[in-house]
Amino acid sequence: MFQDEARFGRVSRPRACWAPRPIRPRISGQMVREFVYVFGAVSPEDGAHDSLVLPYADTEAMSRFLKEVSRRHPGDYILMFMDQAGWHRSAELKVPPNTELAYLPPHSPELNPQEQVWDELREKHFGNCFFKSIGAVVDRLVEGLRRMEALPNALKSLTQRDWMKNEYGVL
Repeated sequence: MFQDEARFGRVSRPRACWAPRPIRPRISGQMVREFVYVFGAVSPEDGAHDSLVLPYADTEAMSRFLKEVSRRHPGDYILMFMDQAGWHRSAELKVPPNTELAYLPPHSPELNPQEQVWDELREKHFGNCFFKSIGAVVDRLVEGLRRMEALPNALKSLTQRDWMKNEYGVL
């Protein structure tokens, strides 16, 4: 699995969108600095995706996420690839017995397929949205994540890379 976390909040960024001529779409904007963090892990082999929305990103939150992924996959041995954020390498990080951590090279988000999951979530579920509360952001996140997790073949297509395959063409 490939793991990453992302921040979502009430700061809106206008995105391009289609509209019939001569209509020019109006998009509301806001700069409210309220955020939540989503921890996610994707398995490009089978399209499985696990996520957890938390109010912060630190060692305790990362330990909680790893425990949750382990609980959801009790019979599996999980090799979790991730970047080298401080809380990923902390001595206080609690790693479940069925999980092994591996680190991607520094400054290489292009090697982490979970980044494409975040891009897809932002594009399909957060484009040109205005949220009245952080609770509304969480609701949209949960809805978008559930929709994506219900389509494992789409996640496989989005996250598989040729370099992940062995000489037999298997991940």
